[in-house]
Amino acid sequence: MSALPRTAVQELLGSRYPIIQTAMGWVAKPELVAAACNAGAFGFLACAVMRPEEVGPAIDRVRELTDRPFGVNFHMFQPGAEQIVETIIAKRVAAVSFGRGPDARMVKRFREAGIRCVPTVGAVKHAKKMAQLGVDMLVVQGGEGGGHTGSVASTVLLPQVLDAVQIPVVAAGGFADGRGLAAALAFGAHGIAMGTRFLMTKESPVPQATKERYVAATTDDIFVTDRLDGLPQRMIRNRFTARLEKTGRLSMLMTALSSALTLKRISGARASELLRSALRMARGGDASFSQALLAASAPVLIRRAIEEGRPDEGVMATGQIAGRLTDLPTCEELVSRIVREAEERLEALCRARGEAGG
Repeated sequence: MSALPRTAVQELLGSRYPIIQTAMGWVAKPELVAAACNAGAFGFLACAVMRPEEVGPAIDRVRELTDRPFGVNFHMFQPGAEQIVETIIAKRVAAVSFGRGPDARMVKRFREAGIRCVPTVGAVKHAKKMAQLGVDMLVVQGGEGGGHTGSVASTVLLPQVLDAVQIPVVAAGGFADGRGLAAALAFGAHGIAMGTRFLMTKESPVPQATKERYVAATTDDIFVTDRLDGLPQRMIRNRFTARLEKTGRLSMLMTALSSALTLKRISGARASELLRSALRMARGGDASFSQALLAASAPVLIRRAIEEGRPDEGVMATGQIAGRLTDLPTCEELVSRIVREAEERLEALCRARGEAGG
């Protein structure tokens, strides 16, 4: 009998284990999502960087590769978001993840369609807001997480959120092994969510040259900067970030405009749609319009390193955990190892308790 308790991740999402593979842009493609699900985790397909017409075929491709349930990630600021919502509902995926875009009406539509809502938050106030909107579960990302991140560590943020809401919570930011899963469960979380750890697997579509840079990175190579779009992001140092740190705001705005034009070509969106997307992003948060434009076009900079295999010419977003990861296992090897390690830790604690009580 497994020492792992059955949690809301398995009950609500249908995975074998309380492990979630997060929706990293350009990384969480059908092949990785299916591999994660087949290994026993719950995978999210990254549709926030897809054209609306690409979402349906991508969902179908995942279903060709696995019979396990999976989810879709998107955000309401992207061009064609309304069409993507309709596709998600029509395809009846198991769950949807998002940021702060959707409102109570949108959450209700998903839930009425039988689709679980599992947003990611990085602050207590956002956790409370999502709970008020009626979501099913929260992924809480501590400051150790990759890409846009907060300043509060998982060990502080997680118990704060657990105390603040009454819905299931999953821990993210700094998790990569069975010890982390056991610790998250001990905190009261219902499982862990991992991005960087799944990026660093054999099934990850990231080109080998970029994967090798992730493997080689130490904790000293990983830093947080707000130079890209005015908001703190965690990434690996490279030639691009060295230039980034020396670039003035005007030059960065020009970079954003150039990247926006590239994104327009990739996404098929009209220039007016991209501008409206940036305006909605600015109105929906704390960013200025120029910051929102930079954030809206940042996926192009990430794509250079993550999809095109040019690690020195783009952004390698990463969790802090990459600094201690040195291998590229298959998803099956990774998930099995995490479960085994977590069971060993929990069993050891139970034995220690028994011996102390004896």
